Amino acid sequence: MANDHGLGRAGHGESRSAAAAPAASDPVTLEVFRHLFTALAEEMGAALKRASFSPNIKERRDYSCALFDAKGTAVALGDHMPVHLGAMPMSVAAALDALGTLAPGDVACLNDPFEGGTHLPDITVVAPVHCEVGAPKLVGFVASRAHHSDVGGMSPGSMPLAQEIFQEGLRIPPVRLYSRGVRNEDLWRMALANVRTPEERAGDLDAQLAALHAGRSRLLEIVESRGLSQTLAAMGALVGYADRLVEAGLAKIPDGDYAAVDYLDDDGFGSGPLRIEATLSVRGSRLVVDFSGTDPQASGGVNAVAAITASATRYVVRCIVEALLGEALPAGGGSMNAVTLRLPEGTLVDARPPASVAAGNVETSQRITDVLMLAFAEALPEWMPALSQGTMNNTAMGGTDPRTGRAFAYYETVGGGMGAGPTGPGLSGVHCHMSNSLNTPVEALEHSYPFRVTRYGIRRGTGGDGLHRGGDGLQRDLMLLAEATVTLLCDRRLRGPAGAQGGRDGAPGVNALVRGGEERPLGGKDTVRVEAGDVVSIRSPGGGGWGRPGSPDQGS
Repeated sequence: MANDHGLGRAGHGESRSAAAAPAASDPVTLEVFRHLFTALAEEMGAALKRASFSPNIKERRDYSCALFDAKGTAVALGDHMPVHLGAMPMSVAAALDALGTLAPGDVACLNDPFEGGTHLPDITVVAPVHCEVGAPKLVGFVASRAHHSDVGGMSPGSMPLAQEIFQEGLRIPPVRLYSRGVRNEDLWRMALANVRTPEERAGDLDAQLAALHAGRSRLLEIVESRGLSQTLAAMGALVGYADRLVEAGLAKIPDGDYAAVDYLDDDGFGSGPLRIEATLSVRGSRLVVDFSGTDPQASGGVNAVAAITASATRYVVRCIVEALLGEALPAGGGSMNAVTLRLPEGTLVDARPPASVAAGNVETSQRITDVLMLAFAEALPEWMPALSQGTMNNTAMGGTDPRTGRAFAYYETVGGGMGAGPTGPGLSGVHCHMSNSLNTPVEALEHSYPFRVTRYGIRRGTGGDGLHRGGDGLQRDLMLLAEATVTLLCDRRLRGPAGAQGGRDGAPGVNALVRGGEERPLGGKDTVRVEAGDVVSIRSPGGGGWGRPGSPDQGS
């Protein structure tokens, strides 16, 4: 059975049509509000970054912040993680559906992938913003999401090779972390008792709360300076304007049905390759994305919940519409009511409990993106780039730090090659598509963890050849200075990212363990116990090339 989903609140609550959005007083005022709301979301992110404890958030910036209107529709998204931002409306919807009205001073908290979350390390906090002049009036909601380097589970870093979600860590349904300004101390203590690094977790959660405070303060300043009715009208007008732009962009795509298939290498338990299939049906200003034909959910954690599939779809649609129109979309692309998802239940793109999902958020989201890019390339061949690295190269490690005698848990993703496009080559050594994070600096790693970075550089020649070459991957070699458990969740180890328009494929990635000068291969999805002095080597894929090598410039 396939369920239809929207991309705003995933079928929950009321839909908003462009015509129903309140009108702004004039285009100039609307543009001013657009920048005010965007700056609010960016300031939330800056506050979270400054106050956070873990290098994963402070240095790699694995977080996202957003502003929502009183119905839970996204109004402004920070320039943060696409895989977070597209799914956050579902977190807000889940919090409202489960908890009802959020009073002033309430803060909802959740990470359950089957109730508005994506995977367990991503913890989302949501707070209402009320205007206190006279009777409290709900203005909207602010939300922050951050990837925590450990939330318990069977291996340090909480990105295990698991076969059910209960092995992956602490699972938090939508609950009130704060009620009218008072913290739920029982919940707080319970959560911190189930993680390996409680002080770091407490610091990062406090940083997320600081981000909510910053967002609330700025929104109330906007209300005070611009007026409540004008602020609410601008929120609705921006969503309506974004909806009209999405429809205008979709109308530029030739009507038709376009299909594509791509594969995950495996699930870490012997199943694979795993098929993801998508068919795009474009009719005027409407788009239906049907994932029928996708493989059933797997034993391993490559299963994606509906929020992840919706997030990847929103991202791809937004990129294409902005390219076709030559204009950035406000409000994170609006409600996306012009796009309908058809997701077959119990598959890799709409997993059901108790499926493990840790890699669904980070790896399957990338493959969903790739499939959609390939499908759109059938309709818009001269616009679409080659595929990028198609993996986040997830690396998690943990053990006891000999310098302090305390537990440590480390997590990061590693950049790779970006696919080349019709206008030029791909970038090398960057995070692509659903990951918009930074590469963790060597100094931060060696300061915070018992590591030595013995090699960190570009894998020259791994980008696919073409009229425009794909970007090259990275090689990062980490020497462990203590015994540790290492978990790798990577893909594109069997076949590199596809080139486009005659361009060559990028080189696949490689994982290896070096012990006593001897190198042995590691699986794309692997867990290994390492000794002090061992080196874990992550070598990420290159991006695909665009255009036949030596051909006339097709992009001119």
